[in-house]
Amino acid sequence: MPEQPPSGRRERKKAATRQKIADTALRLFLERGYDAVGIRDVAAEADVAVTTVFSHFASKEALVFERDADFERRLARAVTDRAPGAPLVPALREETLALVRHCLADEAAPVWRMIDASPSLREYESSMRLRHAETLAAAL
Repeated sequence: MPEQPPSGRRERKKAATRQKIADTALRLFLERGYDAVGIRDVAAEADVAVTTVFSHFASKEALVFERDADFERRLARAVTDRAPGAPLVPALREETLALVRHCLADEAAPVWRMIDASPSLREYESSMRLRHAETLAAAL
């Protein structure tokens, strides 16, 4: 299940800007090709400053994996927020299946093709998965 939406006006506006940037970037990447689009293109199309893009995303690759932090938090919480004595596997299974469903959705297919075609995105994905494993290990 996704994170709860921010409650304060400022937080909602910040989250909306972040989502607008991510949506714009993904659309441009899919239309023009990942390597053909720069951060300045994304900023201009999203009508924000380049610094605003970087205040929300650490890198161009992070724009593609914009839900990364949410998935990482959810995996850790599946472990840490389960009831005392509750088995680990069912808690992790639910979050893992949600992630798999997200990745296998029809609308995700063009994104995965783009990732597969880009060495920098494949490398980012590998480091992201390693980070998720480390976070999960720490939660255990």
